[in-house]
Amino acid sequence: MRCLILVLALLTVTKAAAAEMVELELVLLADASGSISDEEIRFQREGYAAAITHPDVLWAIENTAYGVIAVTYVEWAAHTAPVVDWHLIDGAESAAVFAQALLVPPRQAYGNNAIGGALLDGKRLIETNGYEGWRKVIDFSGDSPNNFSGPPIEQARDAVVAAGITINALPILCRFCDSFARFPDLDKIYADRIIGGPGAFVVAAADENDLARAIRRKLILEISGEIPDARIAQRVSRQ
Repeated sequence: MRCLILVLALLTVTKAAAAEMVELELVLLADASGSISDEEIRFQREGYAAAITHPDVLWAIENTAYGVIAVTYVEWAAHTAPVVDWHLIDGAESAAVFAQALLVPPRQAYGNNAIGGALLDGKRLIETNGYEGWRKVIDFSGDSPNNFSGPPIEQARDAVVAAGITINALPILCRFCDSFARFPDLDKIYADRIIGGPGAFVVAAADENDLARAIRRKLILEISGEIPDARIAQRVSRQ
């Protein structure tokens, strides 16, 4: 029995030693469900590409404990599919590589919303990568609270949080619309049902014109580890 315990302990130490240390493991979980057109997929990716290469975001990365973070971009709908696999970003050059890779592939996910399943897939991606971060975050974005298949949202959220992973959210209140938002209180719904973990927060995008700013604001908070004063960190009304 003692030998078995020793072997298990050595395996644990070896695994930890093999994992590359980073400040943050970050899953960017982006909406690609049926309500999202191919043009909107492109616009959304462009927003993340612009944000990850922005000087303020790069400054936040450079000022982390190791000066490097691990990021993957995943689209979710009825299933999830990586667009850019795990990538280390430690400055302008690696950020530009990530941004360029993000803009090339066609959309990767289709079908109706399965938010609970998407959150659990984000958890799996963090638990099976080759990195060990001080902080582990799923960055969830979407324009609806619907969950048509898979596990319930609250059940999935609780499992993710129990694993030591924080979920933040970016609700898009009115995507490419000229009238009222379908879910005008989506930021409050996401705050109640989706986010969780230490310092979890929501940054809402009022519409497509506000998306790039909201993404950048959220990334800076996540990378720096800054905790907003309120769970709903920012909301801008449509003009």
